[in-house]
Amino acid sequence: MRLERVAAHVPAGARLADIGSDHGYLPVALMRRGAIAAAVAGEVALTPFRSAERTVRENGQDLRITVRLANGLAAIEQGDGITAISICGMGGETIRDILDSGKARLSGQERLILQPNGGEQPLRQWLMENGYRILCEEVLRENRFDYEIIVAERAGPVMYTVEQLYFGPLQMQTRSPAFLGKWQRILRHKQQTLTHFARARQAVPDEKVQEIARQARWIIELLA
Repeated sequence: MRLERVAAHVPAGARLADIGSDHGYLPVALMRRGAIAAAVAGEVALTPFRSAERTVRENGQDLRITVRLANGLAAIEQGDGITAISICGMGGETIRDILDSGKARLSGQERLILQPNGGEQPLRQWLMENGYRILCEEVLRENRFDYEIIVAERAGPVMYTVEQLYFGPLQMQTRSPAFLGKWQRILRHKQQTLTHFARARQAVPDEKVQEIARQARWIIELLA
């Protein structure tokens, strides 16, 4: 379901770079549907690189999907004409670092379809600082995990508040059941953490307690 939702945000006829492609399922599925024009599947580790090669070959897509062994956006070459980049299933900080270290390979015309496993706040911070506007966001729950999808395009200067960076500017407006459920669970966890800190024999740094207490207040206000 997660990859299906990511696929839904890839523009029709796109030239896709799927970074950290793992088995190459996303570009192969999109290509088999005739939804994209071409794709690059980038993978930094040898075992998933071989898996992606095998998936592409077994589905007869060798001519339209290029599998490259490369670190992050180094998988993208100038002649690829990439119009969409998907990076899924990694921590938000890792996705941010991939985008930041590969900035020279971004033309600024691509749509970014990002699916972080946690760490959404620093990822949104990077998008804002680099002039990317968030066009679409969603939360989905699969196998007892909450996943977020963030779709962004470069649009010039953009400003989000600290709360918008924390929750997601569009999520705060749409307030989907999956989004509210996620934050109810996080609030319970933060309240348990604060109780644990209050009982702890070792002193917990005051800044850490204050930070978690502030986030808990934000969530209470959001859910009110």
